[in-house]
Order: sequence, then C-alpha cells, then structure tokens
Amino acid sequence: MSIALWIVQVVVGASFVAHSYGMLRPNEQQLRRRGLVYVLEMPAGLRVFAGVAEGLCGVALVVPPLIHVLAWLTPLAAVGLVVLMLGAMVFHIQRKEYDPYLALNGVLLVLSAVVA
Repeated sequence: MSIALWIVQVVVGASFVAHSYGMLRPNEQQLRRRGLVYVLEMPAGLRVFAGVAEGLCGVALVVPPLIHVLAWLTPLAAVGLVVLMLGAMVFHIQRKEYDPYLALNGVLLVLSAVVA
C-alpha cells in the first residue's frame, strides 16, 4: 500500500505543480491550444490564489514525507486540494464547462482525499 500511496502522491503533486505553472505564468497561445481558455478568463486574483495554492499543496504532497520533515503537512495539503477541487468544480459548473473539466476535477478530488 505504501508504494501505491507514493505513486498517487507523486502523480497528483506533479499534476498540480504543472497546472499551477500555467496559472501563474499564462501563455495565451499555449492555453488556447490546450483548451484551457478559462485560465485567461479568470479574475487575476483568483487565478494567482489558485496557482499558488495548487503549487504549494502539490509540493507539500511529496517533499515533506520524502525528507521526513514536517510530514504532517501532507494530509493538510491533501485536504486543501480537496477543498480547492470542490471550488474548481463549482467554477466550471457556473461556466457550463461539464465535459473534461468536471471529470478531471472529480478524479483529482478523490485522489487527494485518498492521500488525506
């Protein structure tokens, strides 16, 4: 079970760190090509908050247990990601973006809950 949990932590952490990079340093052409137009249409404050929160929580899923320092941050980061994914789902429902976004948010929510 430990190996499976590590795999989940690394995959979820890496996906949140990668997404946070796109939120904090948006490249209009690349985001449009990848179908992530909502990043460009978000209010700047919300985009920066979400990007910072996703990046920090993604790092906190992997680094503390890896170096055995402040490992109690990992479940807290996972709970934070669950809350963030609930907010993302509400955001996408309000924008009527049901197809790929809700499913991905739901999967990341469940995986983050497993880590928590």
